[in-house]
Amino acid sequence: MKTAAAADSPARGKGSGAVQQWIAGIILAVLGAAMLVPLVWMILSAFKPESEVTQIPPTLLPHQFTLGNFQNLFQNMRFGYYLRNTLIIVFFSFVGLFLNAMAGFGFAKYKFKLKDKLFYIVLATMMIPGQVTMIPIYLILNQMRLTNTMPGVVLPGLVGAFGIFLFRQFMTAIPDELLEATRMDGAGEFKLFVRVVLPMSASILAVQAILTFIAGWNSFLWPLIIANDESLYTLSVGLALLKGQYGGDYALQMAGAAIMVVPIIAVFVFFQRHIIDNYSISGIK
Repeated sequence: MKTAAAADSPARGKGSGAVQQWIAGIILAVLGAAMLVPLVWMILSAFKPESEVTQIPPTLLPHQFTLGNFQNLFQNMRFGYYLRNTLIIVFFSFVGLFLNAMAGFGFAKYKFKLKDKLFYIVLATMMIPGQVTMIPIYLILNQMRLTNTMPGVVLPGLVGAFGIFLFRQFMTAIPDELLEATRMDGAGEFKLFVRVVLPMSASILAVQAILTFIAGWNSFLWPLIIANDESLYTLSVGLALLKGQYGGDYALQMAGAAIMVVPIIAVFVFFQRHIIDNYSISGIK
């Protein structure tokens, strides 16, 4: 009898553990769905007329589907200019991502004079708040006559100490023997970096790509400071102007917010898949 009871106890433990996992999964699914409701309602409300957005009780699905809010944004609110400027900033942010990776690889695998001291200086810049450096950067760009220009908007965010630090820490783990073998096969340093180092750094590239896109897409304070011409404003600045000028037009604001949010979600979902795949491959190895 004792032997049978001892044999039953592990089975009961496994059964209770499975039940607890199911309960935890259901609770998390319900909470996740509850968190998604405002986001889904905002996106669907972008396709509703103003009268339907403000009606009580509110509706989830649009009864009268319309693209008028988006047409109004791009035809009358200059959101086409804001989108173009934001895409330019995002593009050059990814150019800066490539430069950060090159700098991180240099600090990780090359030996040169004052290497450690220069890296410590790069790390020290991470301790300075961005708001502190805005005035000196503005004065420098003003001397270079780059204020109120797109290069003035793009250049300060082209490279960053945090990205260099992450790439350096990750690329330090790449085996030196692999790099030497590639050099012996006749590959130059740039080809070595592009063909070998970057594919091996896929996970950190995915993480940095998400952060870079979010930072570029949400650019607000610096474009507002450096640019006086409304044609140089970004989507974030345009959305703030929309909230001030059309504070009572909620359908129009929902459309502007949807333009801001949906691309970030899409980019995150796409690169998240690459992060998970890379970690899976690393675990198999």
